[in-house]
Amino acid sequence: MPSIRPWFSLIRALWVLLREGVITALPDEGAPPPIVTLKRIARFVERKRASNQAQSTVLSRALNRLGPSWVKLGQFLATRPDIVGKSIALDLELLQDRMDPFSQEEARERVERTLFAPLEELYSQFGRPVAAASVAQVHKAIVQDDDGTEHSVAVKVIRPGIRARFAHDLKTFYTAAHALERFFPATRRLRLIDSVDMLAASAKLEMDLRLEAAGFSEMAQNIRNDEGFRLPDIDWARSGRDCLTMDWVDGIKMNDLTALRASHHDLPTLANRINQAFLHHALRDGFFHADMHPGNLFVAPDGDIVAVDLGISGRIGKPEKRFLAEILYGFITRDYRRVAEVHFEAGYVPAHKDVASFAQALRAVGEPIHGQPADKVSMASLLSLLFEVTELFEMKTQPQLLLLQKTMVVVEGVARSLDPHFNMWTSAEPIVTDYVRKQIGPIGVMSDLNEGARAAGRLVRMAPEFARRLETLSEEIDTMAKNGVRLDQPTIEAIGKAEARHSRSGRVALWIIAAAAVAGVWTLF
Repeated sequence: MPSIRPWFSLIRALWVLLREGVITALPDEGAPPPIVTLKRIARFVERKRASNQAQSTVLSRALNRLGPSWVKLGQFLATRPDIVGKSIALDLELLQDRMDPFSQEEARERVERTLFAPLEELYSQFGRPVAAASVAQVHKAIVQDDDGTEHSVAVKVIRPGIRARFAHDLKTFYTAAHALERFFPATRRLRLIDSVDMLAASAKLEMDLRLEAAGFSEMAQNIRNDEGFRLPDIDWARSGRDCLTMDWVDGIKMNDLTALRASHHDLPTLANRINQAFLHHALRDGFFHADMHPGNLFVAPDGDIVAVDLGISGRIGKPEKRFLAEILYGFITRDYRRVAEVHFEAGYVPAHKDVASFAQALRAVGEPIHGQPADKVSMASLLSLLFEVTELFEMKTQPQLLLLQKTMVVVEGVARSLDPHFNMWTSAEPIVTDYVRKQIGPIGVMSDLNEGARAAGRLVRMAPEFARRLETLSEEIDTMAKNGVRLDQPTIEAIGKAEARHSRSGRVALWIIAAAAVAGVWTLF
């Protein structure tokens, strides 16, 4: 039965997490009774070495044992301190996506099958892998141009079997999310199923390198007039679904501070540049690089920041951009009433809650931050406090903002590593203020009027179709009023099968949980 396999995968994953000491590392405060019980069992089951090792090491080992999909899940959960707790979220941010490389022969086969040509016709040289991660690995190669000159390129190749493996593990993640929301109603506020949807969509994009190439192209077009930040050029003739070729970046990684200083780069300037570049991409363009850790950022000899690996990118629409800008601007200007109103206007906080009380709670978040020196204010701390406050007011998690929040925290960390005295608010204020002015001021009003006029024009063109559909609906309602609601035979059969399948899978789940409990007791005694 197809629905059984995810449960067995969950049991295996739980066993690995128990053995590696991850369960005992979960926070006690606020944990539901089943987690507390599980932690007590875990102390008897976990390996002895786990109790003497750092939490980040334990997490990394467990997720790497479970496989590439779980590493991706761990990185994604770094954006959800409201689920895993602040401490574990911070450790998951340090999770390195490093795997053993696959063979040169498999890489050759992938490239040739994708580009329909022998490797020797595509590249003058094709070196061994220089980096390997859960989804793909990178080779350094050399290509010859039409004029006979040669230049170095980076070739990213998809890991064999990764799509099938992720599809299998994704069913497990969905099973866990559905079970939690069904048996623990309090978790529904966290929108776990929506979060798995986001993870699935992100992974689907990351595993088709044509889409990553298109992302590079789109972002390059967005930033064509920006200074100090650029992307490598894509070689479209040597890129496909399983293979992506781009210019090799000669530069210094942003975490190599010694080399940056030795090359006389201005580190405070770089810190300000990376933060403002990210805010421009998010607020102005609505499309941003969502994996901006130092390993993906290089400083070129001319001082430009060059970003690579756009496998994970994020998008936010106009409503989210305006929400984010007004939230940041409200905290900068200490206008907590406006910050509260924005939450209600966006529909993120239930309408029956009191705006004034919510503004008071937000003041409790903002004032301690303003009371500190500006270079000590942390976006990570702000977001963590904001999670706690919004939970009190039953604010539903917004999956579309999670990736943005996580990237914002990572970018802040990169900037602080370059300049310990980095003033995040001073850096962000001109970008945020300019965006708010354009969106809320006369320019924004004119833009909204223009969009409204275009929408009205589309409605006028669609009016005949609306009228036809309304007439059809009226006739159907009239028929229903005379004859009642009727279901055809296929619909009745489909409903019956769905109900039977639901009951059967529920019974199977209970038997598997019971078997797992018996196995756990047998292991202990």
